[in-house]
Amino acid sequence: MSQWKRITPTDEKKAMEKVRAEDNSKESSIEFYPEEPKYSFDEIILPQSVKDKILDVANYAENSKKVFEEWGLQAVYKQSRRIGINLYGEPGTGKTMAAHAIAKHLGRKILAVNYADIESKYVGETPKNIRKAFEAAAATNSILFFDEADAILSKRVTNMSSATDVSVNQTRSVMLMVMNDYQDFVIFATNFISNFDPAFMRRISTHIEFKLPDLDCRKKLWQHYILPTMPNNIDIDELAEKYDGLSGSDISNAVLMAAFKAARQNAELVDKSLVFEAVEETLASKNANAGITVEKHVVSEEYVKERVAAGKGVIKEVSEVNG
Repeated sequence: MSQWKRITPTDEKKAMEKVRAEDNSKESSIEFYPEEPKYSFDEIILPQSVKDKILDVANYAENSKKVFEEWGLQAVYKQSRRIGINLYGEPGTGKTMAAHAIAKHLGRKILAVNYADIESKYVGETPKNIRKAFEAAAATNSILFFDEADAILSKRVTNMSSATDVSVNQTRSVMLMVMNDYQDFVIFATNFISNFDPAFMRRISTHIEFKLPDLDCRKKLWQHYILPTMPNNIDIDELAEKYDGLSGSDISNAVLMAAFKAARQNAELVDKSLVFEAVEETLASKNANAGITVEKHVVSEEYVKERVAAGKGVIKEVSEVNG
């Protein structure tokens, strides 16, 4: 039995009107609205170990009424209802989807916030917007979710030399205070956990890493997106084994781009070569973004034959044969 009461649509509307009425700033007109979670745990593909860690934390929130109130542990654990979970790792690995799944698991709406939502050009407005996000989540009994959280939880400036530096530190200080006072579930997601200030790291109960999918997960992801209703000659095992280093988002995009290209060509099916092409383009762009270049060396056919005859095979650098 969850400790949080159910909020009707009428209650939610009244609560949001109250939050708006209390915001007297003429400069900031930002409003926060919760939404129904878009995903459940049945709809996202994650390693079982990651899913188990997430459920451990989600169930902590679900069972807190029993532990703290019925069993009386609130007498000695004053701040333990503050539950922060940070989902970190590579882009496209399912962090945002997992945040929605947590909210759905708890039977609550999700109030998603990113730095662009709260940043203001007016000095002092960004901290007010942070407070307003927490107030809106509390008023509507929603799960508060900060996406791209490193922009908000990054390290404070130690050698302040401008008004901007002062504003950054003020924003971080306000975030620390509201996190200390907030006795509910907060989710953070980031691609750059190394940017987090240590003070925020300590205040977040659990940090869960999202890695790029392994072979088993890649197979499940390809199976998920390559539907039997889409005519194709794709070998899922071949795809999963041939290409690693792909996120779930990469796999989703590759299937979609291949399908649209086949449709544009008036093809009868989505040929696997189109999927290979889409994946190769994705990997090339990721390598370029990471500053990785793949060198190509032209060698003679005789060189290749000599390497094979010697039992040494052909070195990986060989990408073309000059006949």
